[in-house]
Amino acid sequence: MTLNGAIALVTGAGRGIGKSISITLARQGATVVLSARTVRDLETVRQEIVDAGGSAFAIQTDLTKESDIERLFDEIAARFGRLDVLVNNAGFGVFAPLRELSIADFDAMWNLNMRALFLCSQRAIALMEQRRSGVIVNVSSLAGKNAFVGGAGYSATKWALIGFSRTLMLEVREQNIRVITICPGSVDTSFPPQQKDPARSEKIVHPQDVADTILAAILLPDRAMVCEIDIRPTNPK
Repeated sequence: MTLNGAIALVTGAGRGIGKSISITLARQGATVVLSARTVRDLETVRQEIVDAGGSAFAIQTDLTKESDIERLFDEIAARFGRLDVLVNNAGFGVFAPLRELSIADFDAMWNLNMRALFLCSQRAIALMEQRRSGVIVNVSSLAGKNAFVGGAGYSATKWALIGFSRTLMLEVREQNIRVITICPGSVDTSFPPQQKDPARSEKIVHPQDVADTILAAILLPDRAMVCEIDIRPTNPK
């Protein structure tokens, strides 16, 4: 697949992994639709892409609101008439022992990490099926495969995401739509919020590493599909 002239939507595009993915896709010639809640972050990424000679549009979106998702995809359909790549990157986590985790926090994680991804994927497939081609990249986490103390709520959403992605891949592959699941381990971002350790930052995965992995998977020939990729630090100690 070539990205030159492609239309790509990246959720959670304002910072971290989403920012790196957006810039990387734009460098390959894609027009990138940037989606996030914070207008300032979106505009910063959009300007960086445009200044480098790329093409990007920023659409402020609260993905926990179905009406915002409808507006986002309606605008993509009206402006471009198609969607070639969807990167479901937006995510949120609260980490606490189960007895301390509020139902409000659990619902917030589920609504963004799974419900929004479900709705975005539905709308994206409707556009991709018209051209019988497309790529959906779902950014999960190794927390969707490995248990850890304090991660019950977050891990539940990421385990669900992996199961959802595996099933969706089987459903849409005959329409030449590829579904790719990315499971990063520790990534040097502001999520989860914590004190930065410069020594550790050099050893764990960087957002650009994730973006480069996604790009490599997307650029495979249309006949080939990587379904699931784990990204781990080589030596985190």
